[in-house]
Amino acid sequence: MKSIVEFCSANMHHGTDQVMKKLEQDPELDVIEYGCLGNCGECYLFPYALVNGEIVAAETADELYEKIMASINEQQAERDALDKLLDDM
Repeated sequence: MKSIVEFCSANMHHGTDQVMKKLEQDPELDVIEYGCLGNCGECYLFPYALVNGEIVAAETADELYEKIMASINEQQAERDALDKLLDDM
C-alpha cells in the first residue's frame, strides 16, 4: 500500500517544496499538494506535511524529510505487525 504525503502550498516558504520534489521521485509514495490543509497555525510556524493523515513537523525542511521517512517506516511496521497478528488468528 502506498503512503500518502500531503503538502500545503502555503507552507512552501519553509522549503517544503524541495522536500516534496524529492519525495515525488519515490514510486512507493503518492505526493499531493493542496492549496490549504487547514492547519494554519502549523503552516505559519514550521515545515510540516501530513503522512497518511498524521501531522509530521520539524524545525527545518531537511529534518522534515527525515521525519517523513521515519513516519512512513514506522507506519509500515505497524501495518505489518497488525497483518501478522491477523494472520495468526
